[in-house]
Amino acid sequence: DHSPLFGSEEEEEVKMGKFLKQGRVVIILRGRFAGRKAIIVKTFDEGAGPRKFGHCLVAGIDIPPKKITRAMSEKMVKKRSTIRPFVKAINYNHLMPTRYRADLELKNLETTGDDATKFKLDEEALNDPSTRLLVKKAVKKVLETGYFAQNKRKNAKMEEGVKYFYQKLRF
Repeated sequence: DHSPLFGSEEEEEVKMGKFLKQGRVVIILRGRFAGRKAIIVKTFDEGAGPRKFGHCLVAGIDIPPKKITRAMSEKMVKKRSTIRPFVKAINYNHLMPTRYRADLELKNLETTGDDATKFKLDEEALNDPSTRLLVKKAVKKVLETGYFAQNKRKNAKMEEGVKYFYQKLRF
């Protein structure tokens, strides 16, 4: 007694498109960083390792840059433009995707100084405490250079996404 309005006997399985991809700007909804913006670095749809649920690695801004004016000195501008980053693995349920995408290169990082090293931002890097500190420093460098080069993006869409990412969230 099925009516044709509710579909046929053989129902087709509808595949959802992936929208939580690398580069998507998201807002974190739960936990210590609730209300902060972040960029997806890597996704794990089926879960991996100790996390048996869909999650992703995000890198975001814990403390955003403060407002600067033309009258401020170069030293003051540099001080007020510092960013405190965070890097975290977060469950998909605790993220709210935005329409924006940012083209900041956060997957392959490198540290500067006398002990310059290159590494990938992945779960192993987050699990080791010494590497985690290096990762945060490298992410801070990428985010701060991106902050000063907001208008030097591939296209207008990415430029708009990066601009949104660096603005403080008002709610």
